[in-house]
Amino acid sequence: MGTTHKVIFGNALNMKELQRNSVQLVVTSPPYFNAPFDSPDFFKTYRDFLALIKSVAKELKRVVAQGRICCFVVDDMLVDGEKFPVVADITKIMMQAGFRYRDRIVWIKPKGYVRISRRSGVLLQHPYPMYFYPDNMQESILIFQKGRFDYSYLKKLPPEVLEASKIDVKEFNVSGTPFTVWDNIAGEERNLAPDAWRITNVLPMKGRLEEGVAAFPDEIARRLIKLFTFVGEDVLDPFAGSGSTLKVAKELRRNSFGYEIDLELKPVIAEKLGYHQSTLSGDKIEFVERNDAGHFRTNLQKIVKQKESVTAS
Repeated sequence: MGTTHKVIFGNALNMKELQRNSVQLVVTSPPYFNAPFDSPDFFKTYRDFLALIKSVAKELKRVVAQGRICCFVVDDMLVDGEKFPVVADITKIMMQAGFRYRDRIVWIKPKGYVRISRRSGVLLQHPYPMYFYPDNMQESILIFQKGRFDYSYLKKLPPEVLEASKIDVKEFNVSGTPFTVWDNIAGEERNLAPDAWRITNVLPMKGRLEEGVAAFPDEIARRLIKLFTFVGEDVLDPFAGSGSTLKVAKELRRNSFGYEIDLELKPVIAEKLGYHQSTLSGDKIEFVERNDAGHFRTNLQKIVKQKESVTAS
């Protein structure tokens, strides 16, 4: 079964290329609000960031099919010592746009991984009350639903599609699988699959394909696509970034659409999708460049280096 993948370089505030009720799943991670190592000073204010999310949420309400799912990989942000409640605000915005708040999954990162700051060090230097600041070792996967899903939909699917979309329950529920989280206090392994996933993040290593991009792990997209779509359905990422969602959708024989405002990420997305490779599957990959796209990555990385040099000095 050949799949189709369309990447639009333009602002997701306007997803005019998509028809109403045409998308079965959204898997995305919005720009981290002015994250020091990814998008410093990208937004003038936090209010501007929330305005973007509100506008995109309105478009998602239009293009997502009835009963289907939107997933946001997000985290509260610490910027210049101030904490911003991104998780709570996006939840509120999506509900105001007309989505149901279905679930929240905690994505737990590897032990010892701290990227933005080592806030707990403050307590080591000042072991007294009021000096406690925790290091952030988790993010939220927020799951929203447009109304209710009609499960009679499954009866209308071809048997071969239904069989190809079948979920291996052992992968999700049996102790010892990647979905299992260790309970260190009890000293035993417990299945916390429903709301806690321990997944290794994309490490910020020099020379990697996604260098300078806050990419989330393929495994997150893989689980969500398996859990909420059938083979041949359409997956959307309105903040495509390096194209992780689109890549995994292609691997799982789903179609995909992506919106990305930064044209400098086109080579990265093309490589992830195998755009320059001939395949026997009949997959079709298309790139569209709109006038509202721009070039941002180079300038953002200059700002990052300037901030790093100031911190080092």
